[in-house]
Amino acid sequence: MNQKGKTHMNRKSLGRRRPDRRAAVAVGLALAVGLGVAAQVPTQAAVHAPARTSTAAVQTVSGTPGHVVTRVADFYGAYIDAKGDYTDPDATLATALRSHYLTPDFAERLAAWEEENGADGVLRAQNVPARWTVTDNGAVGHAHELVVTLTFGSGTTKQKTKLFVLVERYNHISDIGTTSAR
Repeated sequence: MNQKGKTHMNRKSLGRRRPDRRAAVAVGLALAVGLGVAAQVPTQAAVHAPARTSTAAVQTVSGTPGHVVTRVADFYGAYIDAKGDYTDPDATLATALRSHYLTPDFAERLAAWEEENGADGVLRAQNVPARWTVTDNGAVGHAHELVVTLTFGSGTTKQKTKLFVLVERYNHISDIGTTSAR
């Protein structure tokens, strides 16, 4: 024994302490495995649960002032919003948008078409679409043609309408039709 009543250990005495050490390692391993399994259960549950990420709900819309696709998309978006608010449609806003985005000549022709057909000439329908897309269709003479696809209804009752929108060089809509000017 040494001065404080403890036995001095040498290499041979390590073998005698090994069972205690093994028991401690075994207990530590069991605890680690037990905690590891407990810690893994929530992790595994999270992997199988539907992921709730903020990117799924985030949509990005970008545009450029004066760009023809952006301009027509802005017009259709605002126009549909003004017409589609069923509790309080804003006819004044719809009229102002038409005045701002349409050429005066086309606005007159569109009014005549609406009177003859009993439908909204911008949408070529009596109701308001649930969705719309605007796609560049290229240059046509001194103008630019875009395809506006309007989706009416939902589920299995969806109906799509393609409109060909002609925009003159000063970014005003000069025609909306159901056939391409190409």
